[in-house]
Amino acid sequence: MKAQPTPQLSLFDAVCLIVGIIIGAGIYQMSPAVANGAGGPWALLGLWLLGGALSLVGALCYAELASAYPREGGDYVYLGRAYGRWAGFLFGWAQLAIVRPGDIAVMAFAFATYAMAGFSLPPTLGGLRTEQALAAAAVAALTCINVLGVRQGKWTQNLLTTAKALGLILIVLAAFAAPARPEPASAPAAVPWTVALIFVLFTYGGWNEVAYVAAEVKQPHRNIVRALALGLGAVTALYVLVTGAFLYALGFDGLRASQAVGADAVRGVFPETSARVVSALICISALGAVNGLIFTGARISYALGADHRWFRWLGRWHPERGTPAAALLAQGALALGLVLALGSFVGAVLYTASAVYAFYLGTTLAVIVLRRKEPEVPRPVRVPGYPWTPLVFAAVCAWLIWSTVLYRPRMALFTGAVLGVGAVLWWSERRTPETRANAGR
Repeated sequence: MKAQPTPQLSLFDAVCLIVGIIIGAGIYQMSPAVANGAGGPWALLGLWLLGGALSLVGALCYAELASAYPREGGDYVYLGRAYGRWAGFLFGWAQLAIVRPGDIAVMAFAFATYAMAGFSLPPTLGGLRTEQALAAAAVAALTCINVLGVRQGKWTQNLLTTAKALGLILIVLAAFAAPARPEPASAPAAVPWTVALIFVLFTYGGWNEVAYVAAEVKQPHRNIVRALALGLGAVTALYVLVTGAFLYALGFDGLRASQAVGADAVRGVFPETSARVVSALICISALGAVNGLIFTGARISYALGADHRWFRWLGRWHPERGTPAAALLAQGALALGLVLALGSFVGAVLYTASAVYAFYLGTTLAVIVLRRKEPEVPRPVRVPGYPWTPLVFAAVCAWLIWSTVLYRPRMALFTGAVLGVGAVLWWSERRTPETRANAGR
């Protein structure tokens, strides 16, 4: 009998997966930029709450789809059922070639950047820039852990997520314990609040990841929606608490002007070691995001390989280890390639940006399409406020797509070219006798 995914993830495991992927380095890197577009401290807190609310709207749409179609692959499954197999194929191809290895590289570079900053490492290691060497080592090590088995991967995730949550709480306590600092004489020029909201939503990114492992979640009809609600609720609470602590320790203009907000906020309590303490916490946070992205991303490639001839070698579930080992290794190799080719955090972010929200948009609208196309399918979870809830989130996605295309048109064009390669692969596969026979069944 062919090996297949089995339910091994508890509610706690699923919540740790969501929290661990969402909380990377974004809260530390984006807080000053968000404050720069807020206009005031209460508006700043409101933006973080709005970001959590909008993310929850999107999560509810995914919860309906995941509870109705509890298979590995997430968007790959929903897009294929809503619009045809070509849409699922293009999503799987984009995740394999663009989004997932790019996201892994982004968080691996975040880990490497803060490790260098906090621990005074040499500029080169083993013939590579230290930043690249550390990022590559993180990708390789965590990929190997996940190849070994689901238990190893999930316990690594649970440990890193617990550590990063405790680290954020430590920063909050230290910031509130520190004496307030005077406001700086000047702060950077303000940016539009809409740009600040883009930064907020980027920092909340990753809430949909549990859908990719739906077949491995115990009692998916109940636990997926609970994991989404609990995970996003926990992240929103942590983000608001951390922002409040930053405001208390630095003041609004001090937060806007800060170049290292985490270290600045705790310097009153850890005057000599603030940079090292915060760097260590961010390293743990980034590693948790890398592990979660590796764990979930391989399930998309596995689903792609299980259905399509060109990628059949990816669709094999290891019978002894209980993991999509081939998909994990391929994903790790691509992420390592991007670490070596792109060379920096910024380059990796720009590589993935324009593709992500296009598929968010398609999946959100799939809620409406599938209710009409497959009304007989049981839906244990139904998104409240239908159809306005998915339409509102779809509008937000369309606006973000437009904003990213305007900001980096060349990178968006490159993403379109990669998707074009996927379209050619789909067309060539459809022309083979085997595929035509299967399509006619």
